[in-house]
Amino acid sequence: LKSGIDILVGTPGRIKDHIQNSKLDLSSVKHVVLDEVDHMLDMGFAEQVEEILGFAYKKGSEDNPQTLLFSATCPRWVYDVAKKYMKDEYEQIDLIGKKTQRTATTVEHLAIQCRSSQRAGVLGDIIQVYSGSHGRTIVFCETKKEANELAMNASLKQDAQSLHGDIPQQQREVTLKGFRNGVFEVLIATNVAARGLDIPEVDLVIQCSPPK
Repeated sequence: LKSGIDILVGTPGRIKDHIQNSKLDLSSVKHVVLDEVDHMLDMGFAEQVEEILGFAYKKGSEDNPQTLLFSATCPRWVYDVAKKYMKDEYEQIDLIGKKTQRTATTVEHLAIQCRSSQRAGVLGDIIQVYSGSHGRTIVFCETKKEANELAMNASLKQDAQSLHGDIPQQQREVTLKGFRNGVFEVLIATNVAARGLDIPEVDLVIQCSPPK
């Protein structure tokens, strides 16, 4: 930072720290990008983001940075936020439009009804049929407790490990590396793993209940 940079990528808290410690000057910023705007602002970062933007924007100035907001979902309030930071003639670009087919056409979707007491047994069979003994499967659960219990259930005939918020970051990285490298075949996770994971060759993804 001391010798000057072209692009800064950071979380709101860390960027704010650097500004407050006089290690970062945003007065000459030309472009501001907010990624995952819906989640960023929904998770309570709105105040921090506004404070940070206050250092880069001058009210009514024509020289304010170009602002780009990226969002997978666009509820009404996302547009309200957009108006706050963007010029009156801002452009909205929708990469989905009115398409109803929003998932890959090569993916098959199945819904299976079963009692919660039967779930582990049914999962074991489904994984065996659709993923085999060498394929890879990710199973999503609602709770950490559920993830731990499933990972240790004898009905799963494949090696399984769990991934959730109570597992330290270092261990999470070891677990993910093992899954990528085929050390074990089944990853049982809470939604901590639902964003930003890039794991090739996953044959099967199972949601234990409809995602909320």
